[in-house]
Order: sequence, then C-alpha cells, then structure tokens
Amino acid sequence: MDANDALKLYDLELFELGERASEIRRKLHGDKVFYNRNRQINPTNICSDYCKFCGFSAHRKNPNPYVMGVEEIARTAKEAADRGAKEIHIVSAHNKDVGLEWYFEVFSNVKAALPDIHLKAMTAAEVEFLARTYGKSFEYILDRMIESGVDSMPGGGAEIFDETLRKRLCDGKVKSADWLKIHKLWHERGRKSNATMLFGHIESRAHRIDHLLRLRDLQEITGGFNAFVPLLFQTKNNYIEIDRPLDAEEVLKTIAISRIVLANIPHIKAYWVGLTLKLALVAQEFGADDMDGTIEKESINSAAGAASAGGVAQKLMTDLIAGAGFLPIERDSVYNEIAA
Repeated sequence: MDANDALKLYDLELFELGERASEIRRKLHGDKVFYNRNRQINPTNICSDYCKFCGFSAHRKNPNPYVMGVEEIARTAKEAADRGAKEIHIVSAHNKDVGLEWYFEVFSNVKAALPDIHLKAMTAAEVEFLARTYGKSFEYILDRMIESGVDSMPGGGAEIFDETLRKRLCDGKVKSADWLKIHKLWHERGRKSNATMLFGHIESRAHRIDHLLRLRDLQEITGGFNAFVPLLFQTKNNYIEIDRPLDAEEVLKTIAISRIVLANIPHIKAYWVGLTLKLALVAQEFGADDMDGTIEKESINSAAGAASAGGVAQKLMTDLIAGAGFLPIERDSVYNEIAA
C-alpha cells in the first residue's frame, strides 16, 4: 500500500473501515484485549525544549517546577511493585541541570531495588537531548541505558514526522530522521520499543499517512516495534490554536487505518489516557487490541486536560474490557501473557 492508497482509506464509510481493521486484529489476536499493571514516573518537569503542545513542562503553562530525588524515585517504584505493578515507565523532561549521570543513576537504583521489574524508559527525544547536550553518540547513550537496567523504550517524541510541522510544533527537539535512527540502533541491540504519533492538532491526513509509512518501513528492516500508539492531542494548557478537537469518527478512522497500514507491527494501542476509557474500548472494534495499563499516576496528558491523573484500578479495567465483549489479558511489557 502506497501513500495514495492509504490516504484513500479515509474516504471509506466508518463501519466499513472498522470491519477491515477488525478483521486484521481478530486474525492476529482473536477477542483478546491486552493491558498491563504499570506505574508511570516522571522524575522532572524542567525542560530545555519548548514544545507548543506541552502542558507539562515547567517552562510553559506549568508554574510548578520539580525534580525528584533518586532515592524517592526508587521508593516510588518499589511501592508500585508492592501493589502489583509489573512495569515501571520512566519519562522525564529534558533537564540540563541534573547532569548526564543522574539519568543512569535513576535507572540503576530502580533496577537494584527491583531486579525483576520491567523498566521502560527514555524516549528517543531524551536520548537525542542527552547526546547533544553532553557531546555523546546515540550509541553511547543507548549502551549506558542497557548497562543501567533499561529493558525497553517507549515511543514518545515522535509527534508527527513531517519536518515543516515539527518546526512549528517542537523546533529544536529531535529530528524525525534521528528519532527513527535511535529506534533502529535500539532494535539492533536486540531490544524492543513502541512507536507513537501525535495527531489531532495542525497536521493533515496526509501527514499522518506519511508518519505511518515511515514506521512501517523501519519495522520492515528491524521488526523491533512491539506496538503503535496513536496519541490524541490534548487541547488545554498549550500554545496550539485549533478550531475544535477531532471528533470520535476521525479518531476511530485513524486508529483503523493504523491497523491496516501497519500490518507488520503486531499491536495497536488505544491509549485510554488520551482517548478516555469509553472511546478506547470502542477502538477495540476498529483495529486496536490494547488499552495500555493501570498507570497509577499520569502527569503529562493530564497537564494538558486529560482525566487520567489517578490511573485506573485493575478490576475496573478488566470489567470494562469484558463488558465490551472482549477477553481481558494481562500482559508483560513485551506482550507475554500473564493472566486472563
């Protein structure tokens, strides 16, 4: 499927498109809907970059800068693990004041306290920021991450790959080619990652298709992406003016097209944090097969208006999935099944 063919999918009627996407997801996963028990930790909100869509950074709309201590982070992770979390997900702002070693110390301390936990950490944007700030190669940063206990990478920082839009949205942040290069290098080290796309702001449908095709092409080479996560733009506390947020039909079409175009990425995640639980459940009928996880505490999307700050209880998650007619499956971070 080329860009023109993929773009024409948007012309299909919503439920026809949903049927095509759902057929693919059911061949791959049947009636399973995956989730995990995870804890997000955002150690600092002091950021050197000025992304116009961000409500989390203390340099923009958030007047409360903070930096968590290394021991505090490890303690928070252990408390979450004691409550049943199987994954610790650490993503920070781009803080040039804490020093390079602080990041690796955070990871190694969490891993020392919880040797069996899966540590997902460091977006490609963070990797590029550290490499650029401290004069290191991408390879050096990635190898240090592995030495410090990082198991997999999240997909953040991809935003939208078109460089003209990136200049308007997040000028100075990782370039699209470098984002892809960093994930390629990570995959070459035998590690897995996710991929994302921020949509529903100033991008066009063609920009979304271009983004998906670049991910598909890299996956064809490395096979290293576990999941694709289409992230819906949150409209509050930012510097992007849009006429109105995307309606549910456009969101569901984008998720369905993601499933069709990204046939070589095994999972499509309907990230309930940005979509709401209700729309994320509907998205399981439009190609998605994952809800993400319990999260416990979420700071980045909630700073931009999402109702996600407190996470969601495991029982509520499984009840909602089952109530929608699917089989809830707890997974680990790389999609090994833990329990039905």
